[in-house]
Amino acid sequence: QVQLVESGGGLVQAGGSLRLSCAASGRTFRNFVMGWFRQAPGQEREFVAAISWTGGSKNYVDSVKGRFTISRDNAKNTVYLQMNSLKPEDTGVYYCAGDFTLSVPTSRNRYDYWGQGTQVTVSS
Repeated sequence: QVQLVESGGGLVQAGGSLRLSCAASGRTFRNFVMGWFRQAPGQEREFVAAISWTGGSKNYVDSVKGRFTISRDNAKNTVYLQMNSLKPEDTGVYYCAGDFTLSVPTSRNRYDYWGQGTQVTVSS
């Protein structure tokens, strides 16, 4: 059974940085796309970034392009989200997601596996 466990959330001032990590366990993760979604209070869960198994394809939501970087270490079955120049509107619970596919989907309906989430709060 696939398990995803996030870490690295916290409270940071606007303009600061955080790095989120998500470790996958439970089986062999070949061809396992991994991504990040976030959910602010009272809002829908939205796509943030995703990365293909090889790391050669990445997708980002427009609002984080140039500020966030997604990467992965397949030897550790771990995906990272480096978040720089954080803004108050980046506040929310960040969820790691994954699925077995060669594509890099941006829709949450395309992901079967989810972590429990980690809170990111950016103060102004």
